[in-house]
Amino acid sequence: MAYSIKQLDGGILLFTIEREEKRNAINYEIMDGLQRLIKEAHGEGIKAVAITGAGDRAFCSGGDLAEFHTLKTKGEALTMLSKMANILYSLLTLPKPTVAVLNGTAVGGGCELASACDFRIAKKGIKAGFIQGKQGITTGWGGGSILSEKMAGSHAMRLLMEAEPLPAEELTAAGFIDEIFESDTEKAAIVFLSKMVRHETGVLEGYKRVWAAKWKATKLKDRIESEVDFCSTLWESEAHHRHVAEFLKRS
Repeated sequence: MAYSIKQLDGGILLFTIEREEKRNAINYEIMDGLQRLIKEAHGEGIKAVAITGAGDRAFCSGGDLAEFHTLKTKGEALTMLSKMANILYSLLTLPKPTVAVLNGTAVGGGCELASACDFRIAKKGIKAGFIQGKQGITTGWGGGSILSEKMAGSHAMRLLMEAEPLPAEELTAAGFIDEIFESDTEKAAIVFLSKMVRHETGVLEGYKRVWAAKWKATKLKDRIESEVDFCSTLWESEAHHRHVAEFLKRS
């Protein structure tokens, strides 16, 4: 299976992308796994969710271009992009605290996945960046809109527009990373969430609903859908197809 779901001490549900040979790229099976994770996270006894990748090279390298390169038209791309955007919105508004544990490099859609989590912690020495611009597209899963809610405007714009991976230390100073760790992934997740999961589930849900209500009031979902639609337009451009072909050739 391309993913695993494991319950850790304290009621923490750990989701691991198990595609180390693909730098933990997201394909349709991972999307289905994330949907399963969100469903299970609503269960009794679950207080928090952590998401990470297998190995120590990559948290997530974004969408699997080897699988998605067959999507040529705006309509074909829109179907895939919308599915993942809906998953990320469900993760964003999940009434439990969530943390992305960046065990390795996170780029492109991997940063969008991390953005949808409430918190992001990174292993010392890793890099992360929204590199979609280098592929002739914008964030396509709603990550740009989500990032605008999580960071100061100037910092978010630079991450998106410069499209360069940055060291964890710089991302911490910019407000994207909340904490840097040096331990193993599971321990890092448990330690970071320990002060939260000692409280009753209702307390955690209550606070999370404050932010979910804000995002609903400011029509974040509508903004995400607009972002996804714009990306799907760029997806069918000659420039994007050229960048994808060059990437696959290098791979």
